[in-house]
Amino acid sequence: MTSPPDPQFLTIGSGATARRIAYRRVEGRGPTIVWLGGFKSDMKGTKAEALSEFAMRTGRSFLRFDYSGHGESEGAFEEGTISRWAEEALAMIATAGEAPVLVGSSMGGWVSLLAARAMPAKPHGMVLIAPAPDFTEALMWANFPDAVKQEIETTGRWVRPSAYDEGGYPITRALIEDGRRNLVLDGLVETGCPVHILQGMLDPDVPWQHAMRLAETIARDDVVVTLIKDGDHRLSRDEDIARLIEAVAQMADRPAP
Repeated sequence: MTSPPDPQFLTIGSGATARRIAYRRVEGRGPTIVWLGGFKSDMKGTKAEALSEFAMRTGRSFLRFDYSGHGESEGAFEEGTISRWAEEALAMIATAGEAPVLVGSSMGGWVSLLAARAMPAKPHGMVLIAPAPDFTEALMWANFPDAVKQEIETTGRWVRPSAYDEGGYPITRALIEDGRRNLVLDGLVETGCPVHILQGMLDPDVPWQHAMRLAETIARDDVVVTLIKDGDHRLSRDEDIARLIEAVAQMADRPAP
């Protein structure tokens, strides 16, 4: 059993907003594990590849995809917003069968929460890695100097330096404004399923306190938080990958409610 070497594509939207979203699927037993990547990341990253190999090895169903403007999908990154990427995630999740396990990394954690809110049937479970709900407001805008805020408001964009990309990350006014329409931490977060959060305590991008705030906000569903004392944001070391796979396997194997 192997994952297809080339991506397949799903067209989302119509007319001027249509874009082809690249995805790869491993066929196997359910529930389907769905990978939702982070901001400016793609489905060929270390964690996504490790989960694909795990799925192939154990005969499980696995789905990963690239948001528009990411990886092998169509579209310009700067046209992306949380609403746009959540729409794409929902369309991909709809192809995964009932009650999938959502595995969201960083921004993918936010997208997972938005998807769970909109899904007609709730997920089987969630595993969130350094989840970054509301990051555009709580982790970006709140910490930007006034000069950066002014540049975004007047020119519509600012390129944020990044340790992960030499060219930096363009932050647009549309991204910030749309993020405000999708905030989840200002009220009760209902996932409808158990949640396991994996969070590094040395994460320079998403402080561990942010993960704890999310855990406190998920008031009606079971939440387990694993704090990794020497863990960074990516959590891609061998021991981190082993911990992720264990968490996903346990979530997928839990009895259906």
